[in-house]
Amino acid sequence: MGAAAIDLLYWRNVKQSGAVFSSVLLLLFSLTQFSVVSVGAYLALAALSASISFRIYKSVLQAVQKTDEGHPFKAYLEIEIALSQDQISKYADKILLYSNTCMKELRRLFLVQDLVDSLKFAVLMWLLTYVGALFNGLTLLILAVVSMFTMPVVYEKHQAQIDQYVGLIRTQVNSVVGKIQAKIPGAKRKEE
Repeated sequence: MGAAAIDLLYWRNVKQSGAVFSSVLLLLFSLTQFSVVSVGAYLALAALSASISFRIYKSVLQAVQKTDEGHPFKAYLEIEIALSQDQISKYADKILLYSNTCMKELRRLFLVQDLVDSLKFAVLMWLLTYVGALFNGLTLLILAVVSMFTMPVVYEKHQAQIDQYVGLIRTQVNSVVGKIQAKIPGAKRKEE
């Protein structure tokens, strides 16, 4: 599954990546104009119309040619789609692990276990107030999808230059953080 997603995001198969990218963007742009319920209902109606039309077409074709091919979706109807107890348990365990980790980290940040990390979190939340004032969640989701399909290819083509500039930025940020930590009493990290 991971390799298929990487191939999709790196546009290894242009037709498949283009179809997924355009479908997701169409869905997200539809959600900007219509409610989730309407978009879901229209998608279901489109899929149902296509499958009913195909079934009627195949039935008429069988009647005209006097063949006995059977139901056109028979192979798909026989596929087992139920989730096993093991799969549900595995996914529930992962969700539980991520939820617990997230709650512990939020507790650590909000109760100021480490002053520097809590200040970083506060600055991030303050910056997010400005982002929230400029964009709504759906716009950010559209930007994330576009970035997911463009950034890997751009990075792959210009990796050396990007790594050089990221290294310079990282050095500058670490320098500024070090200066701030030196000036804040009790902000120095304890060696564990």
